[in-house]
Amino acid sequence: MKNGFPVFLASLLALGGSWCGFVLAPIVQLGGGQQTTILNSSDLYPLGRPGMANQGLQVYRANGCAACHTEQVQQSGVACDVVLTSAGKDPAGVTNLISSLNLNGLDKAAADGLVDKITAAGGKAEIHIIATGPDITRSWGRRHSVAEDFLYDDPVQLGSLRIGPDLADAGTRQPDANWQLVHLYAPQNVVKDSAMPPFRYLFRVRKINAAPSPDALVFSKGSGPPTGYEVVPTARAQELAAYLLSLHADVSLHDAPFTRPAAVSKP
Repeated sequence: MKNGFPVFLASLLALGGSWCGFVLAPIVQLGGGQQTTILNSSDLYPLGRPGMANQGLQVYRANGCAACHTEQVQQSGVACDVVLTSAGKDPAGVTNLISSLNLNGLDKAAADGLVDKITAAGGKAEIHIIATGPDITRSWGRRHSVAEDFLYDDPVQLGSLRIGPDLADAGTRQPDANWQLVHLYAPQNVVKDSAMPPFRYLFRVRKINAAPSPDALVFSKGSGPPTGYEVVPTARAQELAAYLLSLHADVSLHDAPFTRPAAVSKP
């Protein structure tokens, strides 16, 4: 019993330190998060999800989608690509010069050096920032996820397992609502060998009466319901699809920069 109070105090300090580190510190750091501006623009980000998509977040949560999917694109670094924007008055000379150079995947110093060479030859070039990493290579997003991406989400569904692909940029990869709905109803119809279970309880299969419903799913030939029947999404299915379509990681921010491809002027 003599050691009771020291043990209690040590436990209290351990639990209190853990709470401060894992609960209080994130709240202090991110609790006052505000909209930011898109890089090289005055547009604010994020604007918040529209009503149906916001309801879809709750459907996503209720169906446990975060158990198999993450919403956090990871990034291991950045690289620089040198992009020729004008060959100037000596296009042949500039073309010959750049044909002997590696313009992609450079560090900043090397990219600056190449821009100087192209400028000295009479051409014009600019440096594009490219995010790098396995998630970027998989086309799961253009850059890593940041706190601003989840500013209006309650609750935030970051997830921790990737039985399925990351969904932070799902709306960019698959912007078609019908594709999203068919994928929810019969995943293997659109993604061969998908491990995702079907969410058919979010849909109604019914006999077509006078005319097909305008909301009925459109299937590829031979993969839909029996002839004379149609699959119609419920409100929850439409909300979930709207949420998935609202997921984007394609906006360049000050703390997550990348350069969008620019039109190249002809010589």
